[in-house]
Amino acid sequence: MDSEQIDLKSPDNYVNRDLSVLAFHRRVFEMAADDSLPLLERLRFLCISSSNLDEFFEVRVALQKHRIVLGQGHPGADGMTAGDLLAQVRLRVSDMVEAQYHLLNDVLLPSLAAEGIRFLRRNEWNAAQAAWIKRFFNRELLPVLTPIALDPAHPFPRLLNKILNFIVGLEGKDAFGRHLLHAIVQAPRSLPRVIRLPEEVAGPGYNFIFLSSIIHAHVGELFPGMEAKACHQFRVTRNSQLLVDEDEVEDLKKALAGELLERGYSEAVRLEVSTKCPEDLSDFLLHQFNLKHSDLYRVAGPVNPYRLAAVCDIVDRPDLKFAPFTPGVPARLQVDAVDMFATLREGDVLLHHPYQSFAPVVSLLSQAADDPQVLAIKQTLYRVDVSSPIVDAMVRASRNHKEVVAVIELRARFNEEDNIALADRLSAAGVQVVYGVVGYKTHGKMMLIVRREGRQMRRYVHLGTGNYHTITSRYYTDLGLLSCNTALGEDVHKIFQQLTGLGKASRLKEMLSGPFTLHKGLIQRIGREAENARAGREGKIIAKMNGLEEPEIIRALYQASQAGVKIDLVVRGICCLRPGIKGLSENIRVRSVLGRFLEHSRIFYFYNDGLEDVFCASADWMSRNLLRRVETCFPVLDDKLRREVIGDALRPYLTNNASTWQMQSDGSYKPVSGRGLQKSAQQTLLDKLARL
Repeated sequence: MDSEQIDLKSPDNYVNRDLSVLAFHRRVFEMAADDSLPLLERLRFLCISSSNLDEFFEVRVALQKHRIVLGQGHPGADGMTAGDLLAQVRLRVSDMVEAQYHLLNDVLLPSLAAEGIRFLRRNEWNAAQAAWIKRFFNRELLPVLTPIALDPAHPFPRLLNKILNFIVGLEGKDAFGRHLLHAIVQAPRSLPRVIRLPEEVAGPGYNFIFLSSIIHAHVGELFPGMEAKACHQFRVTRNSQLLVDEDEVEDLKKALAGELLERGYSEAVRLEVSTKCPEDLSDFLLHQFNLKHSDLYRVAGPVNPYRLAAVCDIVDRPDLKFAPFTPGVPARLQVDAVDMFATLREGDVLLHHPYQSFAPVVSLLSQAADDPQVLAIKQTLYRVDVSSPIVDAMVRASRNHKEVVAVIELRARFNEEDNIALADRLSAAGVQVVYGVVGYKTHGKMMLIVRREGRQMRRYVHLGTGNYHTITSRYYTDLGLLSCNTALGEDVHKIFQQLTGLGKASRLKEMLSGPFTLHKGLIQRIGREAENARAGREGKIIAKMNGLEEPEIIRALYQASQAGVKIDLVVRGICCLRPGIKGLSENIRVRSVLGRFLEHSRIFYFYNDGLEDVFCASADWMSRNLLRRVETCFPVLDDKLRREVIGDALRPYLTNNASTWQMQSDGSYKPVSGRGLQKSAQQTLLDKLARL
């Protein structure tokens, strides 16, 4: 077909966002099935895939159900209605859940047992083990379990989101002479879901039992004088969206805190029950949660496999885990008592996390907190551990009488409670806390330090693709730039002015920012590559990100492909663009790379007729990031560092054949088969930058 006859807005040219999310979750699950990975890491990937599905139901399925209720289930760019989408979700999730439990029961658990890591079923307990388990039940469980019989005076209880529960079928009379049929038992949240048996009763190695097995074995003791005829585990997943109308509340923090109390009890979106649960009991539960049969998923094992992740940390078997490493630091910082300010005056510093340490970022902030020449510190905080050294340094800086401003995004999903606690701690220390902008999440990652140096006021900045979270910096791949470049400093200063003063958007010299110039700037640069290609010059785009969904960006990429631009996209998760369609996207290749670390960096390369522009960003190419969030996108201006980004953080992913999938034009993914030695970009960077 002639490219001029192709309708770029046709739904046929777009993959559904949520089905693309599910395809990503499937790839994570396939990591668990990869027998070339260490055994305990495979178990961890299985747990992650289970947690990913939980969040998918809490957020995406909940959203589609809500749209149907409101009569807003109209098609998106892909043309799929909410009702049709949920039907597809049901088919794909059912298939994935079946595969998860098959892998767990028939592959991983037997393989773990062969390594001396056993999960003992009730029918495997010997007399000594059964006696120890009974004592454990009486000591640890019985005092905190609250069985709730169901009758007119005891209606069906409110059950928390994702908590392990049991429905119990009863026979006989209770202490008051009542005939009761059903009761609910909720497992205490305070107890682990897997318990290790001591060696004196279980022998050498690691021997675990499920908390659910203990409760199941002794549930009759919760109903003296009655007989527990049936006991089946179940779990309900609820909508986790927080419904706070920011335009209608006077205090966002207080409103969010109130909404968080109710999040665990919002409307149900999924019910999971044991495969052995009779249909009459599962129907009873569906009725209680106002769910349909299409919302029911039967599982052949623990209803929350994610809790098995604890085993990966308990078991001390380095041979069954990824090899440990120590993050490196750039050569210029490998000196004792490095003066971060003097180092940055000599030139920018680029950090590749987690291969290189996050410590230089902390050191810069810590030195600023104690330096009498530093007058002000400003920082955005999206996901941060409350007790982290980052927060400690900000508190210390405030107590040292510096002007300290923290722009905290309270609405970082599933971190709202931690962010409220963070805001309280910083406010109590005298830090000026700002909660971003109403209607726009503050997602950009930036730090600004203002220092008096003689008669000059110099700005030092840190700009990153990831959060200021010292824990996740060990597991997420991200880039961070430390600089005292004048133009970058002025740009960061202007963005902070917009966040705190809420004035008009100022023109930036080097950076792009969302929601003002980022979307337009990306489309302009994509268009420039297309113009160069049409003029007979080389056009090339390489972009690495977590998600690609924004329709105008996709159409611009299609047009660039039609013009002859070679486009390589490394998209870890969502991708709504269809690559490889003749006359439309035949010059576009999309790869998804997974691995030991979560690929999180956003890097955009434009050939620009040989001048090679390289940007790093906090934003993916998603509608929410480009149009409804405060985001930062910064150029790598230093020639050496620009070559480093291209050579280390981009090009290796184009030849990576380990844990890599190539996207097909129908939206499916095929593993990239490696010929000869496996090429792993992550391992290459570990070998080059870390200390093994």
